[in-house]
Amino acid sequence: MNFPAAALQDAVAYFPAAAGTTAPACSICIANYNGTALLEECLASIHAQRGGTSVEIIIHDDASTDGSVEWIRAHHPEVELLASRENVGFAIANNRMVACARGEFVLLLNNDAALFPDALESLSAEARRRSNCGILTLPQYDWKSGELVDRGCRLDPFYNPVPNLKSSRDEVAITIGACLFIPRTLWNDLGGFPEWIGSIAEDMYICCLARLRGYTVAATPASGYRHRQGASFGGNRVDDGKLKTTFRRRALSERNKTAVMVICTPTALVWPLLALHFLALAFEGAGLAALTRNGRVWREIYRPTLGYILHAPRRLRALRREAQGARRIGLRGYLRGFVPIPRKLVLLRRYGVPSLR
Repeated sequence: MNFPAAALQDAVAYFPAAAGTTAPACSICIANYNGTALLEECLASIHAQRGGTSVEIIIHDDASTDGSVEWIRAHHPEVELLASRENVGFAIANNRMVACARGEFVLLLNNDAALFPDALESLSAEARRRSNCGILTLPQYDWKSGELVDRGCRLDPFYNPVPNLKSSRDEVAITIGACLFIPRTLWNDLGGFPEWIGSIAEDMYICCLARLRGYTVAATPASGYRHRQGASFGGNRVDDGKLKTTFRRRALSERNKTAVMVICTPTALVWPLLALHFLALAFEGAGLAALTRNGRVWREIYRPTLGYILHAPRRLRALRREAQGARRIGLRGYLRGFVPIPRKLVLLRRYGVPSLR
């Protein structure tokens, strides 16, 4: 393994596994924070893979306080372990792991997910089949119910993910970062996850960037993975017929989706869309704060997001210029992964006002 630069060595403790001289076909990267109760089933699903795809497993522990590092070292010495001295978030954790990876492909896998036995075989076959392979995912199934959650996602006009449930539709706008398969060379060309994004919507960013450059984003027709939605970050799932999330997750989501919108939306369409987005969020925030009778909703989610939108064009101009300068598809091609109806209206009608904690 080629360990990254000295700056990374200062940030993490490195516990190497016995690595062979031949590079593996796939590097499986697992970002972990206080996931001791989750990791065993995740790792067991990797070791149970059929088809003979060679792998290395890299775990980045994000300054856990539950003894994760000690548990991994004691029970899974085959893992390449990066133990961060401070909590740095999902984006930096994955960037560090991919910097260490040797595989032709990289699979980013959540610690609260478990692969079906033919998952790597299916991903590898689909990648070989596609001449312009970009980013792939597997069908996602709920951990408890076993129901299909999505086959990747499309996006609404305001960049809210819309689950794709059709087996006949393989190409989508984004994949969820809980299971994201990408050629390592493409990851490096795209620059990985932007560190400023922290957590939430980093998967949206890299998928939209890949699509702008003419690469496909798709789900495999077969296999899948089980996922405890919301276990690793909190919220973002339906329980007892109610949509539940957290203040922190919602605030990060609104901010980061706005950033992706500004950077990746082709043509001058982005500016009227951003203005409409501002108005929609102002109305939504005022309404949600009134309905819940909770001023935190406005103070912690919507007021910061609206302030961010006002300054977004200036903050993100250089990133937008770089992304659009490398664009290889037109507006029509980019919008193929979008749907016209705002996702939040659908969820409001189906589940009512979301619960925040």
